[in-house]
Amino acid sequence: MRASTLRLTLLSAGLALMVPLAVQAQDADGTTQPLQQQMSTEEFRAAGLDKLDAAELAALNRWLGRRIEAESAIAAAAAKQKVEDENRGFLSFGSDEPITATMASEFKGFGKGRRYTLDNGQVWEQVDDATLVGVRNANPAVTIRPSLVGNTWYMSVDGFNKRAKVTRIE
Repeated sequence: MRASTLRLTLLSAGLALMVPLAVQAQDADGTTQPLQQQMSTEEFRAAGLDKLDAAELAALNRWLGRRIEAESAIAAAAAKQKVEDENRGFLSFGSDEPITATMASEFKGFGKGRRYTLDNGQVWEQVDDATLVGVRNANPAVTIRPSLVGNTWYMSVDGFNKRAKVTRIE
């Protein structure tokens, strides 16, 4: 194997290991520090980076910076989505997307103070006086929609033309 090919292979493997470390090695303004500042002199030599000329090292630092930005953006978007998904109903995130699920138990109609456990683990409690009596439906599909204004949510059950105001408690 040619020395340049071996060096490139080792460099690629080393970079794959360095990306998580480089994410932590950012200046206060969010820019990534050059590799030579992130690594000790021994680490820099052991990785073979001392054999690169200034232009090659600069190109490597630019690539690493772009890679860190891209990975950070992906991680931030995933974390934001997770927080929104886990907290829908507790907080208003400006989403008008309904929550669709199946009730984890039998639906026995609406009544103030009743709790409804969904198959996604969410628990909602009815807070208004809407009633629907004489109903028994095993594990119906439900839709919970946010109101147009505020942090109010309304639950409707498939097959019934009535909805109840609910609040998420779990």
